[in-house]
Order: sequence, then structure tokens, then C-alpha cells
Amino acid sequence: MSTQSVVTAIRVLEAVSDNQPAGLSELSREVDVPKATVLRMLRTLAELGWVAQSEAQSGKWVLTNHAFAVASRGSSGSVIRDAAMGPLNALQLDTTETVHLAVPDRGYMLIIERLDTPHVLRAFLPLGSRLPMHASSTGIAYLSAADDAIVDEYLATPLEALTPQTVVDPAQLRAMIGETRARGYSINEQGLSTGITSIGVPLLGPGGVAAGSISISGPSSRIVPAKYQEYGEAAAGTAREISQALGAFSAKRY
Repeated sequence: MSTQSVVTAIRVLEAVSDNQPAGLSELSREVDVPKATVLRMLRTLAELGWVAQSEAQSGKWVLTNHAFAVASRGSSGSVIRDAAMGPLNALQLDTTETVHLAVPDRGYMLIIERLDTPHVLRAFLPLGSRLPMHASSTGIAYLSAADDAIVDEYLATPLEALTPQTVVDPAQLRAMIGETRARGYSINEQGLSTGITSIGVPLLGPGGVAAGSISISGPSSRIVPAKYQEYGEAAAGTAREISQALGAFSAKRY
């Protein structure tokens, strides 16, 4: 396979990740490559176990568990996941809601772990989902612990509204980030998905540097304002435990 073919294959793989479940026409537009070429790359990636056709939506492509596993091994995300699993299990049992673990990925938060609620009505984000920082509790939480330069750079980019409740005004987002820093946890009321509310807390790595975030998510009918402080404090306690395991020497942001 030529260098250009390798580049195209990787671009197609990234496009599937960003848009899954993604159709052939959509992927062709995304990478600006003819459909025949994209299809050839998809078939090669499928043979290698990186992508597969969606069982739920005919003609659509998704990443496989193999792709997620390979991407996780040897990355900072795997270190965070290893440190987080015990505390996250305890948090999920305590709250009975869905718990997510996310790490930053080029202006997005990448979901690397999810512990599901036993409730039938639940929040659901597939592993490997990339969430815009401004539209997610994990993203706002991460930005609240990040350096000001990172916040400034992110808020200077175009911000898309995913729901009618998504905050896209940079001034309002700065205020939300400031409130999160002061309070210790973010609150996202239907900014990512209509009918879903989530509470997020940042994770700190060595030196107190922002390394990721965790969230408690569920239907807005269950995660009501009366629950915010309880869940926020529970998530903050879990985040402190994870951050200590990661070697954060300071908990000053919590």
C-alpha cells in the first residue's frame, strides 16, 4: 500500500470515528475522496477488524471494539482508565446512574469508559464517542481545570449548538467554566442531548494538570436540581481518589 493510500485509509478511519454510524456518501464528502476509493478503504479496514457495517443501520459504518482496544493500549487513556475503574464502579453503585470517563482529544472529550445504570430509561454514549467540550459536562469540567490558554484557544473556535439548550456564546461559557471552578463540578442541562442532564468533575494528573473528567448522566426527570449538589460532591470525591492514583500532588481545584 502506498503512502497516500495509508494516509487516505487513516483519514477514512477518523471520519468513521467522528461521524459514526456513517454512510459512504457522507464519508466521501468528509475526506474529499471518490466513493469507490472510500469503499475500498472501508473493505480493507473491515478485513483488518477496525470497522464494520452497522447492524442497526444498513449501509452505515462504525468502529469496532478492536479499534477502541488498540487505541486505548499504551495511551494516557489506558492509564487513567486503570486508575479510575474501582472508584467509578463505586460511584455508579452509589448513584445508580450512568457514569462516563473521558479524556481530551483535539477539542473534544473522548469517552473511554461507561458504566451503565440498571434503569431502563438511561443516558447512552457509545465508547469512542467524541463530545464537543462546550456541549458536555465532561468538557466544561475539563476546561475548568485546564490552563487559561487552552480555554482561550477552544472558545476561539466555531461552537455548534447540538440542542436548543447548548450554550455557544463564549462569554456565557467562560461564566460556566468559572462557576464550575468555584463549585467543583459542572452542570449540563440538556446541552448535549435533549432530555439528558449530567454532572461533571475534572481529573488531575501529575503536577495537578488537567487529564480528563468523569460524569454522572441520566434523564432530566431523574437528575433534577435537588440532586445536583449530592451528585456533584459524590463525583468530586471520586475524582479526588482517581487523581491521587494518577499522581496529582494538589487537590486545590476541588
